[in-house]
This record gives sequence, C-alpha cells and structure tokens, in this order.
Amino acid sequence: MPETDLSISVFFPCYNDKGTIASMVIESILTLRPLTEDFEVIVIDDGSSDTSREILKELQRVYPQVNLVFHEQNRGYGGALKSGFATAKHEWIFYTDGDGQYNVRELPELLEKMADGIDVVNGFKIKRSDPLHRIVIGKIYHHITKRVFGLPIRDVDCDFRLMRRAIFDQIELESNSGVICVEMIKKIHEAGFRFAEVPVHHYFRTSGKSQFFNFRRIFKVARGLLSLWWKLVVKRKRSVISRQRSAKC
Repeated sequence: MPETDLSISVFFPCYNDKGTIASMVIESILTLRPLTEDFEVIVIDDGSSDTSREILKELQRVYPQVNLVFHEQNRGYGGALKSGFATAKHEWIFYTDGDGQYNVRELPELLEKMADGIDVVNGFKIKRSDPLHRIVIGKIYHHITKRVFGLPIRDVDCDFRLMRRAIFDQIELESNSGVICVEMIKKIHEAGFRFAEVPVHHYFRTSGKSQFFNFRRIFKVARGLLSLWWKLVVKRKRSVISRQRSAKC
C-alpha cells in the first residue's frame, strides 16, 4: 500500500495511566506523521481517578489529531475497546494499551503486512516481560483459549492489533471484560477474515498497576470465558446440528 493511501485511526484504552499515556500519544503521532496525513489518535479514558484526564486535555490542546472519549464510570476493558472501535472513522484501526508495555514505534512493522486479503495484523510477544506468576498464568490462558475456542493466532492477549474498520460492520462485540479479546478473535475468524502475525517486543510496566492479575479478577475471567464458550462454541454447534437434521427431513 502506498504511504499516501494510508487512512488510520489509532486508539488507546486508558485507565489511571497518567505515567505513560502522554508518551504513548506523542509517540504515535511522531510515528504516523511520516506515513500519512490521514490519521487520528483517540484515547478512551475509562473513568480514571488519577490525573490522566488533565494530561489528555492538554494533549488535545497541543495536538489537533487527538480525539478524547471520557467514560464517567469505569466500563471495563471490553467497554473501552468497544468505544474505541465505535469512535474510529478511518479505514484501518490500530490499538494498543495505554500502559506502555508495547512500543507504538513498532506499528510500521504491522503496516508492512497489510495486503489484499489480509484483514487483521496481530502482534505476538517475542518474550513476556512480566513477573513469573503472570507469565505462568498467561501461558495457561493461551493454551486453554486456543484449544477451546479454536483461535487462529498464537497470542490472543497481545493487544497490539491492526484491523480493517469494515470488520466491525459485520461483527458485534458484547463483552465488557478482558475476555473481549477472545470474543473478538473468535468472531472475526468465524466471519471469514484473514490474519497475519508479527513479533513485537513487550516491556515491564513502569507505571500503574495491572487490573487483571488478582484472584478475584481471575475468577471473573474464568466465569466470563465459560459463558463465552457456551455462547460461541456449544450453542453454535447445537444450532448447526439442528439445521443439518432439519435439512435431512
């Protein structure tokens, strides 16, 4: 794709990311400027209680490409992603988290994989830079979700993704929790869209605190995955079997 043809929306979900969100926004603008003039940078602030909003308002004052969406109450990670997809207006959508664990300067490596017939370019972590317990839990999570949901990518929780906006004209996301990533990849795959993958670096969190890795959150994720499995796997299989039986009658 010629650089001048690139039309892209970049967005970051943000929740109490005052220490990293400014650098993420500025780095994304500096990365995109040499590539295209047709871009926007969106931040979905999901009810932050720190000074993230004040920082974001100043960024918007300085950079006209910045578009802000404020959730007055925390809607969860899935709720933030759904707002980002609904707000994005350009042909391609790229998103990553606002906590600085991925380097937005690696976005051009995803752009290089764009081609006719490719709809999603998904990153996968070269090496996970997290405490040991998170690495272990992450590996278990990857194994279970890939096996149970039949996902076509190797790293479903690598939130470093480039997607065609047209995808969201065909699929509807429902989850408000972190299991939205499994729901999204499963639905995109079943809708017949095609994937490419790119290795990306993952960095230690330098500011803030993870919202996902505690026992209460793990229990909620497990319950959410079970519900998702029932809706997207079990009920759909039953529906297919029912239609096949009806066709034979």
